[in-house]
Amino acid sequence: MKEYQVRLYHQDDFELWNTFVSEAKNATFLFHRDFMEYHSNRFLDYSLMVFQNEKLVSVLPANKVENAVYSHLGLTYGGLVLKDKISLQKVILIFKEFLKFLNLNEIETLVLKQIPSIYCDIFSDEINYALFVSKANLYRVDALSVLNLSKSFVLSKDRKAGISKGNDCYLEVIEETNFELFWNEILIPNLKLKHNVKPVHSLEEITYLHSKFPDKIRQFNVYHDDKIVAGTTIFETKLVAHSQYISGNNEKNTNGSLDFLHHHLITNVFKDKPFFDFGISNENNGLSLNSGLLYWKESFGANTVVQNFYEVSTQHYKLLDYVLI
Repeated sequence: MKEYQVRLYHQDDFELWNTFVSEAKNATFLFHRDFMEYHSNRFLDYSLMVFQNEKLVSVLPANKVENAVYSHLGLTYGGLVLKDKISLQKVILIFKEFLKFLNLNEIETLVLKQIPSIYCDIFSDEINYALFVSKANLYRVDALSVLNLSKSFVLSKDRKAGISKGNDCYLEVIEETNFELFWNEILIPNLKLKHNVKPVHSLEEITYLHSKFPDKIRQFNVYHDDKIVAGTTIFETKLVAHSQYISGNNEKNTNGSLDFLHHHLITNVFKDKPFFDFGISNENNGLSLNSGLLYWKESFGANTVVQNFYEVSTQHYKLLDYVLI
């Protein structure tokens, strides 16, 4: 019997998959099947599981588009999910089996959207070495603006001025369990006006996800004279508070609502969290940066953490035969 066996995820694996993800060193609630499947009608799931002598040792959240498999296009990040005790040698062998399985099933390309390092419990770069050996192509890099809350940070004069405006306007930050006000009065109108797009999550979808993960998806609204003026939707993981959506009305520069809100979050609500992730400022598939947005994030004291995107030919599984000597 082969030492490793790879197969597609099946709905009967629901509990096994989620248990593995909950114990992994490089996974968050985004890899839970309840999160992955909220948009199952939009993606052809092609998630993989690899077993060693019938014991689950890795999973790959993924979907299929024609002759390519992606580490799931519906997720912010992905890649091979691993336990903390795994060795580099074993990861190389597991990755080889993933590629070989895909190749035998007429999948030409595997595209991996890596999980940023701040979301991992411990070091988890084994797959980067395996990608190098298998001649993967690094085709995109996004830049996250991340504030290390375990270190002292200094706000710029502009951010301090914005916070002062918020205080002078007697702004109030309230955590809500209802997303409707922010979605309909702030987020959707702003995205329509500025970019002619809709939020990635509809109101119905974010409400559903909150019902599944009430302690991990949190909404903070800012009010001026009892009227909503800004807000942010936080995806909270073990180590990171991430602003999934940030938006304010056209008075945000006058009343400092977004500065006031995020200062409150980093100094009160999430002050004991290791990292606050403001997200990316990239456009044009990573090749451009929105300089104004980037400045705003960095003026809180945030620094850059990169997220790498790779594509690798599945026939390169053969290259992994010659790594271990």
